[in-house]
Amino acid sequence: MTVKTAGGLTVAQSLHDFIVNEALPGTGIEADALFTSLSSIFDDLAPQNQAMMDRRDDLQRQIDAWHDQNTGPIDAPVYKQFLTDIGYLMPVVDDFSVQVSNVDDEIANVAGPQLVVPVNNARYALNAANARWGSLYDALYGTDAISESDGAERGGAYNAVRGQRVVAAANATLDAAMPLAQGSYADVSSYSIVDGALQVTLESGSQVGLKAAEQCVGFTGSAAEPTSVLLKNNGIHAEIVFDKTSPVGQSSAAGVSDVIMESALSTIQDCEDSVTAVDADDKVVVYRNWLGLMKGTLEETLQKGGREVVRKLNADRQYTDLAGNVLTLPGRSLLLVRNVGTHMMTDCILDKNGNDVPETYIDALMTSLAAMHDLKKGASDARNSRAGSVYIVKPKLHGPDEVALSVTLFDRVEQALGLAKNTLKMGIMDEERRTSINLKNCISAARERVIFINTGFLDRTGDEMHTSMHAGVMVPKGEMKNATWLLSYENSNVDVGLLCGLQGNGQIGKGMWAIPDQMSAMLAAKQAHPEAGANTAWVPSPTAATLHATHYHNVHVQSVQNQLKTRTMASVDDILQVPLSEPGRNYSAEEIQHELDNNSQSILGYVVRWVNQGVGCSKVPDINNVGLMEDRATLRISSQFLANWIHHGIIDEAQVRDSMERMALVVDQQNAGDAEYSPMAPDFDSDIAFQAALDLVLLGREQANGYTEFVLTKRRRQVKAKAS
Repeated sequence: MTVKTAGGLTVAQSLHDFIVNEALPGTGIEADALFTSLSSIFDDLAPQNQAMMDRRDDLQRQIDAWHDQNTGPIDAPVYKQFLTDIGYLMPVVDDFSVQVSNVDDEIANVAGPQLVVPVNNARYALNAANARWGSLYDALYGTDAISESDGAERGGAYNAVRGQRVVAAANATLDAAMPLAQGSYADVSSYSIVDGALQVTLESGSQVGLKAAEQCVGFTGSAAEPTSVLLKNNGIHAEIVFDKTSPVGQSSAAGVSDVIMESALSTIQDCEDSVTAVDADDKVVVYRNWLGLMKGTLEETLQKGGREVVRKLNADRQYTDLAGNVLTLPGRSLLLVRNVGTHMMTDCILDKNGNDVPETYIDALMTSLAAMHDLKKGASDARNSRAGSVYIVKPKLHGPDEVALSVTLFDRVEQALGLAKNTLKMGIMDEERRTSINLKNCISAARERVIFINTGFLDRTGDEMHTSMHAGVMVPKGEMKNATWLLSYENSNVDVGLLCGLQGNGQIGKGMWAIPDQMSAMLAAKQAHPEAGANTAWVPSPTAATLHATHYHNVHVQSVQNQLKTRTMASVDDILQVPLSEPGRNYSAEEIQHELDNNSQSILGYVVRWVNQGVGCSKVPDINNVGLMEDRATLRISSQFLANWIHHGIIDEAQVRDSMERMALVVDQQNAGDAEYSPMAPDFDSDIAFQAALDLVLLGREQANGYTEFVLTKRRRQVKAKAS
């Protein structure tokens, strides 16, 4: 059912009712005014949006034709000039500095982990929002961050041997980040606040403070016998908690029962790559959860340990500072929201001429409308943005003209909602090739709004493969991380961000650690992100955020950034190097089959859940049964890689189908324990999910920019229609 509204829009009943009955009340905006404004936005901006999409297609046609006419090794100067001539590579704008205001500290000034979570899953959304603080003891004990060797196994009842190793690791973290004037936290027998400073008694009887006294900023309980002490290093906090009645506290001379780390400083609540929203009813779930987060009312009831648990947003945390005053710290992660890409059209609202409209325009209005409930809260209320901003991440923009159109969209949304100019801040995902090589221009186009740039290896590689599809045979995914373009791309993102003044104004981010069960490896590897100048990086879980937070205690990112400002900037020429196989490289039959099976299994494992169950992001077992966090970005790279190998004759369609059918059996077996899972075998020709996976590869070259959303949405709608 649909409803005809002011402005001539036709709105799906469920979305209309949500807007009128849930989102608008309390904002002071009338429904007719909202729909009239939205209709005007469609009239004025939708044609420009379509022109941008046409421009993408036109550039791709020209690039394909150039590669078809210029076979063999790429002549780099000639290629670069060609890209300049067609407007793909643009003249670089003069130096400037971003001019943003009212940006929360979690984005502008403090470095720390960031989560990305599908907002349509209320439990995940709440878990991520509440991941601002996490138990270091739990994160160490429950993961492979602590070895299980020599009697330190995780399973079963509490293992005291493992517990001792956890405590030792936590003490080592404190010793490194917030050292005592002498001795170790392992040697402390009691804690107290004396004369406005932390004083600890060592087992030797000595009484000492911190090496840097200012690193203790507060406590709970009494000064003489605190129930916790709050420490601070590099802008982020750690809280030592005391409870001598607890099993862990009893084994500590000082009664230390836990170390609570400030963890996920910010979280992207995602409406895009990790979400399956293919119709109005799905979009209502997305918007309702975001509204609940902004109002502070979102709750989810679940079963845990045989009892019913109601999950809700955490309250702010209260301490006494060292002057005796109340110190309040946020209890929740600062929330950003990622809207869908500009290439997606939807029929959940039709314009006055009955046409589908850009879905991102509805996202911009609805997520901003919901955020008004946060902006209108009083000073004493638990707020998301204490600075009074709304943070919207824009994915998959291609170049500065598309960024500029997004700025215009934000202007129009602010006018429609009566918000002050530049209330809506913009995060720019640097995940498309035309954005990477024109990044300075992109930031310039949003210089009064941009508070975030972030690299994304998977989407960026998928776009690399699609853009250069006709150039030659791409190297396998496993070799891509060693490609010249990738290192330069990652460095350039930092270099350009710093040059444009994002230090102290916004986030320069790095991508995801995709293996949630391998935290030991993450601890070993992911410190490289703050060491590379990134003041945030993505992690797959609240537990991972707590562990990754230790890296930001180890590395003072602002100091690293200051050093990086003096290095030679990464070269666009390097970024433009296409990752092709060496001329004359002959892939063996074994190599070809390995790549076929590995990518086919990856595609099927993700697609079957997306299409059949509406799961947009989950831990999907790979061909070796290693769980990987996957969303549409992983799907894009796998499908484009196989499409490239088909195009250049390394494999053919029959081989793809054979591999897909064999890997479908593997995926079916991997999901055998899921009561809601529908096997793809043996009727492959009629199984919608299997056909979707085939489409993504066999039609991959035809998909605009290699995006997977078009196939997935069509097939998911088929499954929903069949079920109804």
